[in-house]
Amino acid sequence: MTTCSHLTEIARLQPPKLSQSVHREECTQCFDNQDHPLGIDVCLVCFNGGCLSQERHHARTHVQKTGHAFTLNVKRKLKPSANRSEDEEPPAKMKKLAIVEEREEDKYEYRTAVKCWKCDLQNGAELPEASADPRVKLLIDGVMQSMSSARQSEVKAWEEEITPCEHTLTLQQLATGTIPASGLAHCTKCDLKENLWLCLTCGSLGCGRQQFGGIGGNGHGLQHFEETLHPVSVKLGTITPEGNADIYCYLCNDARTDPDLATHLAAFGINVQTQKKTEKSMTELQIEQNLKFDFSLTDESGNALEPVFGPGLTGLSNLGNSCYMASVMQTLFALPAFRERYYPAADAHWDACPETLPAECVDCQMHKIADGLLSGRYSRPRATPEGPASPAAEASATPVFQDGVRPGSLKALVGRGHAEFATMRQQDAEEFLAHLISVLRRHARRVGADPVHEPTEVFAFGMEQRLECSECRRVRYRVDPMDALSVPVPAKEKGKDAEGKTTWEEVLLEESIDMVTSPEALEYTCPACQKKVIATKRSRFATFPQVLVIHARKFQLVNWVPSKLDIPLILPPGDELELDKYLGKGLQPGEAELPDDKAAAPELPQFDELAMAQLEAMGFPTIRCQKALLATGNSNAEAAMEWLFAHMEDPDIDTPIQPQGGSGGAPEPSADQISMLADMGFTHAQARKALRETGGDPERAVEWLFSHPGDTGEDAPPAGASETKTSDIGGSAALPAKFRLKAFISHKGPSVHSGHYVAHIRVDDPALGGESWVLFNDEKVVKADAESVRELKKLAYLYVFERV
Repeated sequence: MTTCSHLTEIARLQPPKLSQSVHREECTQCFDNQDHPLGIDVCLVCFNGGCLSQERHHARTHVQKTGHAFTLNVKRKLKPSANRSEDEEPPAKMKKLAIVEEREEDKYEYRTAVKCWKCDLQNGAELPEASADPRVKLLIDGVMQSMSSARQSEVKAWEEEITPCEHTLTLQQLATGTIPASGLAHCTKCDLKENLWLCLTCGSLGCGRQQFGGIGGNGHGLQHFEETLHPVSVKLGTITPEGNADIYCYLCNDARTDPDLATHLAAFGINVQTQKKTEKSMTELQIEQNLKFDFSLTDESGNALEPVFGPGLTGLSNLGNSCYMASVMQTLFALPAFRERYYPAADAHWDACPETLPAECVDCQMHKIADGLLSGRYSRPRATPEGPASPAAEASATPVFQDGVRPGSLKALVGRGHAEFATMRQQDAEEFLAHLISVLRRHARRVGADPVHEPTEVFAFGMEQRLECSECRRVRYRVDPMDALSVPVPAKEKGKDAEGKTTWEEVLLEESIDMVTSPEALEYTCPACQKKVIATKRSRFATFPQVLVIHARKFQLVNWVPSKLDIPLILPPGDELELDKYLGKGLQPGEAELPDDKAAAPELPQFDELAMAQLEAMGFPTIRCQKALLATGNSNAEAAMEWLFAHMEDPDIDTPIQPQGGSGGAPEPSADQISMLADMGFTHAQARKALRETGGDPERAVEWLFSHPGDTGEDAPPAGASETKTSDIGGSAALPAKFRLKAFISHKGPSVHSGHYVAHIRVDDPALGGESWVLFNDEKVVKADAESVRELKKLAYLYVFERV
């Protein structure tokens, strides 16, 4: 064999740095991975991953585009004896809560080969002699031992900074003795010896709440707090020699750290240096719950539902807490607009994409998902260590599901920089859909795409807002752009079931829509009457979308925390929704318009002089200082400065402030009020607007925020500038406005930020016997049971209707 003349060039290449993403698991443009017979080629310059199949050849395309001519081919196969221990001990030191990277070398056998594409322009020439060079061996080891891009983004996202609070920092301990040794200790109010929480104030031992996985708990630790108001407890069994443990502050209602934990434990005779972690942490339990939380995969008779395979029937593997994303992506790619935009053009985009790294391109990742879900290429029964599963495996007594494709690269890209979606915590599916639509539209504007042909426009419609003064009878119309209709579902208690759980009366979907479109009275400073009056506000559709997403708000505020209620929502017969009667008419003959609010607009609020002086002294322009103070409560220079740094690139950052006409000169909310709402997860802008809309009443402000989930908190432009043409809004006012249910996303669990999401989608596939419902439960894709669909449809969280 002729020695490659380019070995010296390869030897000069540098191993990946810790900060670099190494895409060695799968191709960045499709889901072919290391398990493919040809493996994956990892670029030894930028560490992009490319596949080698003849019809796709993404590795070759990358070489041709970049000139990066050297790659490392990586293949793997399962070891026949590969088993994982479910009770693997995590590392003791846990300043951050994080998932431990699995040891893949224990599960797989790997084969690597350095390749030179200068020697073979079509497939790359393997260089067996390359590994003999110590410098090349160092390069290979660097690629194989680095944290893969998928695992890197997962670990980074799983990490959750846990901080001390005032209650852990100022903890006062009462005089007390030692507690019983491990194994002898039990709850002071019952006999439980695990899931024990030690009160760091008085040393009382109380069992925790019942946890996932059969871990018992009667909530006596919480009961102790309610009786004594001792705020901080530590979970025994999670204490490590480094002085780390699960610590919970009941007053903050959150996990915390205690910098003086070793000292505080010593008061009860506990030496942290002798401790050994014996129980799973709360984060580990949460991860385990979300990986195993399952909807029933059996029919009414208890028979297992039939797994289905084929184009459009590919599962999405759960990354840990990603079921909210999987249910949304499956629903989107069941819609013709998304299929047509991202699937047929995938090959053309892969060849023409100007991005050097496909993992950084939104279009590349959307095309990748489309190909993964719709091609059928990856929809096959799960492989075993002995080899691929039989095509007829799904017909066996024990159903064999898919592995599904892993949407890790899309999740990392779409979530980048977002406070919530960049994490691996469970999120709200409706919020993710709204965020994804924003990301896709922002990307389309950046690359100059025609917005009319973007698939997100199928959701766009306008809501007509009509305001009428009760005294002068003048009116004002405004059209707001929308992508989803959020409807209230009133909670009317029906009784208790056999288990003592509250049951709720059924609500018709039409009733909920009526509530959105019914007139409501509000206080208003009329610019015509020049005084405060009671005005009537009414919402109607200005246009109808091609795809109507209805978000069912089934919440109840319990101690300021939204709790999800299983209220049955009844859809119209045949799942068909007619909205003709909800169409707005616009300004009618004989109606007189209210004058421009500018004439009656109040002056700008008085800005805090000290805060203004501090900000201007830092060199910020006056307008920016005023905007920052308005957004953060008009009193805190530090909060305003943080806001300024986060909004320096806003296109309207230097646009003059428009006084708010019709607001009655509502006083600016205090910084404390805004911070209180911000601590619940809302932005400062949303909190400020909610408080202004509700006269500064925090409880009403929370209700307002949950009633306006799409409101970003940005102040509306002045009346004279808000006359938006319906042609600019999207959707159509043509009648009839008839819709049919295409899909619904269900949620199981007490809160939208925990539990599990799945999607049911109406599929018309001859292989399934025509039109039928399919359940997409992460990687498990099954033909849904008709009776289950009827019941689950009532309890869905998001409904997706197509216009017919």
